[in-house]
Amino acid sequence: MRTVNADSRRVTQGLPGRLALPAGLLAGAAAAFAYVGAVDPNEPGHYPVCPLLRFTGLYCPGCGGLRSAHAFVHGDLPAALQANALAVLGYLACAALWTVWVVHAVRGRPLRIDPRPGLVWSLGALLLVFSVVRNLPFGGWLHP
Repeated sequence: MRTVNADSRRVTQGLPGRLALPAGLLAGAAAAFAYVGAVDPNEPGHYPVCPLLRFTGLYCPGCGGLRSAHAFVHGDLPAALQANALAVLGYLACAALWTVWVVHAVRGRPLRIDPRPGLVWSLGALLLVFSVVRNLPFGGWLHP
């Protein structure tokens, strides 16, 4: 049973119930990283090729993400950053957000994520600039 106290906005539910969703998400992410860590994306035939790269020769913001995750799992941070630096920042941001979520759940407070439009547009602009720069001749250091 779950109730919300309107005065303090606290969720009164048992701790296991509050941690069930964050724990499930952690288990899914850990399983995905374990699979990518075990099945090397550097060897052809294990994963599909990026359609944008295949048909246009252009790198999308996600190109190199699996190689980055593989290197990250194996503790090779320089190789992970070289494969896709933005993906590594994404892994760290997701870990930080998950940690905040768990702290809120332990304290019995719901986590509300309400990004301002400026932040959403800034993240979109970052993805766009990253994509453009990595496809320019001087952005070769960002190629996966």
